[in-house]
Amino acid sequence: MVQMDIIEKFGGCKMPVKMNHRNEYQCTIELNQNGKYCVRVRAVFTRKSWTLPVYFLASSFDRAMTKLEQTLQFLQQQEERLWFWGVERSDDPNFSAELVQEAGLRMDRRLEFPRRSANVALSPEKPVPAVLLAPVRRGLAGSIDTGRVSVAGD
Repeated sequence: MVQMDIIEKFGGCKMPVKMNHRNEYQCTIELNQNGKYCVRVRAVFTRKSWTLPVYFLASSFDRAMTKLEQTLQFLQQQEERLWFWGVERSDDPNFSAELVQEAGLRMDRRLEFPRRSANVALSPEKPVPAVLLAPVRRGLAGSIDTGRVSVAGD
C-alpha cells in the first residue's frame, strides 16, 4: 500500500492488472484391473472458483484421448450450466452427476488426485484447440508407460 501511495503522490499511473481467468484441467490416466483406461479430469473453473472432478473409462488409449478431447470441449462449453445447476441452484447433490452423465462422464468422488498429471489451461467458453492436446497426450502416454514398468518390476 505504501508503494502505491508513493506512485499516486508523484503522478505515476496505475496499470490495470490482467486477471488470470483461465480454466485449468488436470488429467491423469491409469490402467484398471479390468484392463480399461481410467481417465480422471479435475476441472478448476476460475471465474466462479469451483472444481468439478470427473472420470471416464475407455477400452484403448486412442479412444481415451478422443474421449478426453470431447470431455474438455463439453466442460468448456457447459461451464455456466454445470455451475448454475450443479452448485448454485441445486438442492440435490446428485444433480451434477446427472448433468455430466449426458457426456458419458461420472463424478469422481475420490479425494486424492495423483501428483503426476498433464495440465491444460484454457480461456473460458473457448473451443479446445487440438494442438494443445498433443503435449497432454504425450504426458499421459508417458505416465502409462511408467506405470507398466513399475508393475513389471514388482
